[in-house]
Amino acid sequence: MRSLTERLRQESQGTAAYDRLLATEDHDDLAEVLTAVGQPLWARELAAYRLGVAGDRRAFETLVLLLNHRDPPRCASAAHALARLQDPRTARAAAALATNELRVAYALHPVRLLVELRAPESVPALITTLERRLRPHDPYRKIALACVDGLGTLADPRAGRVLKEALAHPTLAEAAVRALAHIPRPR
Repeated sequence: MRSLTERLRQESQGTAAYDRLLATEDHDDLAEVLTAVGQPLWARELAAYRLGVAGDRRAFETLVLLLNHRDPPRCASAAHALARLQDPRTARAAAALATNELRVAYALHPVRLLVELRAPESVPALITTLERRLRPHDPYRKIALACVDGLGTLADPRAGRVLKEALAHPTLAEAAVRALAHIPRPR
């Protein structure tokens, strides 16, 4: 919360509107910011984050949009709030973002969120995303590495095949060995 508030304080230039959004305990006031015309991005992010960590599902759509933002700190704060929101739509949305090839450059936080959620959608989405990253000359190694690490954390036997394929990629091999060590062996 501290890094979010400091970043947004700078973006808002410390206005009274920022102080009001940070101090209010009224969820209806925060939710109004999400739908009101002309609200700056910092205000929408602060309102959505506060609602999300409080479990108010009115923040869901805004948080999903922020999860797919080009600015990594916005993605990180959205992922944090979505993990605490406990909305059943979250895993499906994160899986859609992680597997969207048109937005793969922004898939790191959706991948990490899927690991944290441990939802039924998590392993299939991580496998799909990793398979696509194993193509020759793929520029998204950071996302591939997050998938490998996540699949190791989730320790699902379905990940064994794609993790073995990742062994052939020098930048992923060490992480793939660690991940495979967590996968239960078939009997």
